[in-house]
Amino acid sequence: MGKVAVGVAVIGAAAVCAAAALIVRHRMRCSSRWARAMAIVRELEEKCGSPEAKLKQVADAMTVEMHAGLASEGGSKLKMLISHVDNLPTGDEEGVYYALDLGGTNFRVLRVELGGKTGGIVSQEFAEASIPPELMVGTSEALFDYIAAELAKFITEEEEKYHPPPGRQRELGFTFSFPVMQNSINSGTLMRWTKGFSIDDMVGNDVVAELSKAMHRQGVDVHVSALVNDTIGTLAGGRFSNKDVAIAVIMGTGTNAAYVERAQAIPKWHGPLPNSGEMVINMEWGNFKSSHLPLTEYDHALDAESLNAGEQVFEKLISGMYLGEILRRVLLRMAEEAAFFGDEVPPKLKTPFVLRTPDMSAMHHDTSADLRVVSNKLKDIFEVSNTTLKTRRAVVELCNIIATRGARLAAAGIFGVLKKMGKDTSTGAEKTVIAMDGGLYEHYTEYRKCLENTLIELLGGDGSSSIAFEHSNDGSGIGAALLAASHSQYRNESS
Repeated sequence: MGKVAVGVAVIGAAAVCAAAALIVRHRMRCSSRWARAMAIVRELEEKCGSPEAKLKQVADAMTVEMHAGLASEGGSKLKMLISHVDNLPTGDEEGVYYALDLGGTNFRVLRVELGGKTGGIVSQEFAEASIPPELMVGTSEALFDYIAAELAKFITEEEEKYHPPPGRQRELGFTFSFPVMQNSINSGTLMRWTKGFSIDDMVGNDVVAELSKAMHRQGVDVHVSALVNDTIGTLAGGRFSNKDVAIAVIMGTGTNAAYVERAQAIPKWHGPLPNSGEMVINMEWGNFKSSHLPLTEYDHALDAESLNAGEQVFEKLISGMYLGEILRRVLLRMAEEAAFFGDEVPPKLKTPFVLRTPDMSAMHHDTSADLRVVSNKLKDIFEVSNTTLKTRRAVVELCNIIATRGARLAAAGIFGVLKKMGKDTSTGAEKTVIAMDGGLYEHYTEYRKCLENTLIELLGGDGSSSIAFEHSNDGSGIGAALLAASHSQYRNESS
């Protein structure tokens, strides 16, 4: 019996040792997986690094590309499009003006009443409508007849006090958010359709002429005073409320910037110099590219798999369309190489663009002790349950790395524009205000704070006191109506 007891004891001890060894091995495996995951995080942090010296190189490259784009068509990755807007609103405009905003599958009709020097925007009203899918692939006549009919309906229903005096036409600003070669303030040729539209007979034709013909067919007597894009509308809206606004930046799903340039500093401008001596330039800065941009393997892969590989590189680093997707790609690598979410890679993690930037923002802003928002987002989006607090903290750190790089690069871009304008150093009492719009800027607080603080850092003590940010809302609507006012066919008549 003694031998049996000893044998059982030996077997029991061996089992305990084996179990202990398994636990140790499991812990070692977990520890090594975690070390691998953290190595991926540290590598990303290093490659996304944006020290002040690098940002100043990016800003200098932006300034160089701006000069090249102004010198000749096709001279730079920056298109530096001449907007033909040479009269921004002054705040003195008065009267009733309209806007049509066609940005995609929805469009809006707006009416804005302006009260002159002291009145500001007295009233505004809008109606929204969807474009029926069949009109997105039909004929230009059918599309513009539908839009003109909605405008006619809006005007028919308005109060008599908004009717124009005898002998005057209503005036309208047209925001048309598709690629257009602008020929004058109120004419432009459609280069190509995007956003699901495909109306072949419209490409190469003047969009304002098509709209005007449709309004005539619908019996609507309205003059299109300005054809604009939303960035220039944002600049106009900002200038109307603050005469120091000289730059507009959209930080939303996409990104763009526009600014006021001296007409004499535009070599490719061959027309007569405007009376104002100024011209608004639509930079199309999303297409900026430089060897100084801190690109990672995730950025290269995202770009290669995109519909416009090699294009819009700056936009793919800083805008709302892409920040969440970059995060997804990092998390996927961590899941594949470091079992970050367990032994199985969550299938949904492999779906491109399943993680949207608003979800990334919500995780980044999670201040709860157990990071409950992060836990819920991982569960809702990727069907990953039971994450550890350590894992959730790592996700927040990744959000911070990716958003910080984007915000700091956006600030470097603005600094480059300020340098081109000669406004990167303090000039006494003169102030420069940057009108900002877009959901990313408006709703992603950490991103916004980082962008603004980085610009202050780049400007240094002297310059930062002369620069300010202002949120300018609805450039594509109100901004377009304001540009119709500042380019009114009646603006030179004495009131």
